[in-house]
Amino acid sequence: MTTDIIIYHNPECGTSRNALGLIRNAAIEPHVVEYLKTPPSRALLVQLIERAGITTRELLREKGTPYAELRLADTSLSDDALVDAMMAHPILINRPLVVSPLGVKLCRPSEAVLDLLPNRQQGAFAKEDGERVVDANGERVA
Repeated sequence: MTTDIIIYHNPECGTSRNALGLIRNAAIEPHVVEYLKTPPSRALLVQLIERAGITTRELLREKGTPYAELRLADTSLSDDALVDAMMAHPILINRPLVVSPLGVKLCRPSEAVLDLLPNRQQGAFAKEDGERVVDANGERVA
């Protein structure tokens, strides 16, 4: 199985940094797409939402975005309108979104990325806040 992994990443986001660290802890160097600098095309964004098995609204980020100003809480807004908003303001795309041969997932919390990695963890891993996620044997901490 190929270990071709793509992470739609924001280096300012701790959850995204933790997910990237877990990918690298599996001895995989992913393709890192800083989506604020290089947003996905509209067609790709729609495809990623579908492949992740989530709703468009579930990919929409509220915190630290123009969510409120754009009145995106309005449940009458269509998926197309929400995608339009994400295309105009990529900061509205929640992260990290990870694509692997095992699927596509919005990895919140960051350890959700473990379900997408074909390789075992190579050693212990703790999140930036100190929470242990993987033990010294490369096993997920319950």
